[in-house]
Amino acid sequence: MRIAMVSEHASPLAALGGADAGGQNVHVAALAAALVRRGHEVTVYTRRDGRLPCRVGTPDGYEVVHVPAGPATRLPKDDLLPHMTEFARFLRQDWSPDVVHSHFWMSGLASVLATRGTRVPVVHTYHALGTVKRRHQGAGDTSPPERIAVERLVGREVTAVAATCDDEVHELTGMGLWRSKITVVPCGVDTQAFATTGPVAERTAARRIVSVGRLVPRKGFDDLIAALPYVPGTELVIAGGSRDLTSDPEAQRLLACAKTRGVADRVRLTGQVDRADMPALLRSADVVACVPWYEPFGIVPLEAMSCGVPVVASAVGGLKDTVVHGVTGVLTPPRDPRALGRALRKVLADRSRAMAYGIAGRDRVEARYTWDEVATRTELVYQRASATDGLAVAR
Repeated sequence: MRIAMVSEHASPLAALGGADAGGQNVHVAALAAALVRRGHEVTVYTRRDGRLPCRVGTPDGYEVVHVPAGPATRLPKDDLLPHMTEFARFLRQDWSPDVVHSHFWMSGLASVLATRGTRVPVVHTYHALGTVKRRHQGAGDTSPPERIAVERLVGREVTAVAATCDDEVHELTGMGLWRSKITVVPCGVDTQAFATTGPVAERTAARRIVSVGRLVPRKGFDDLIAALPYVPGTELVIAGGSRDLTSDPEAQRLLACAKTRGVADRVRLTGQVDRADMPALLRSADVVACVPWYEPFGIVPLEAMSCGVPVVASAVGGLKDTVVHGVTGVLTPPRDPRALGRALRKVLADRSRAMAYGIAGRDRVEARYTWDEVATRTELVYQRASATDGLAVAR
């Protein structure tokens, strides 16, 4: 099968942890590689944001095409909507896929435009929804005002939707999408890289909490810092952001928060961590904390579970699917530092329970969340979409 993946802002070649680079990049890269292993031909289309070759082959066997759409410079993803018509025009001229898999709402728009009048099926993964973002961020939501309307349009026009969790299914049906169009296909984890054995990052404190993600307020790092006074004798390592955090306003805000809380000596911000070094960092933790205000899926808890490390997570979004409360870790209410502190202290105080969480987490990942398993489930969605008579896309 010739598969065209469209990921307008999240290149599978991008360095993680910076602005607009995170879980979607991992998802696209790993899913493309897994589909190649299953014998498919995969091309990933992403926007050209610098002086890059038009086509780049990867060691995993898929090709990345840098699409000329807008200026060849890095732009915030919220500024890309005006360039999606140009993106779609390039796609229509360049490709002849058997199926299109679009990632994120603007990629969905470009894919719908590019396949208009054809019988090429489009499968869409939202990764995040504007309705959820607006609900939680309010005036702080920087998405274009057209986002929610376009997301509904994409949902109506595509052949199938691959939702990443049950919470997203509920949200999509509330937006008016047909439930019969939606299949849950979660994100995955590289269980060979994120293994229970391997190098472990150095540490000096007796106990360590690790949290990973882009340095944006919704990730809840300030809640972790506020919870730290309830967890004495423990260091908190926050990995993410740019290489140089001195000019990062969110990093400086978090450091100021730590100082105000009297825990500055126990909080360390590492900045961007190379992907190859992430398993060692996670294995160095006694517990990995993932406590966002909301989270469409959340790959970091899966990676921690794959390393055999217990997880404390907010009971939001996809985290409610992946982290089984009392089995692989603990779920806590979002934005509640006191409850978070109690949960962390409880896990850290009971080594036997923490070990049991870690073992159960690894077992759960191997059963449900390997990329080969995710690719198999995605392939089934492609096959069902291809068997559709094409009315959903040939309007």
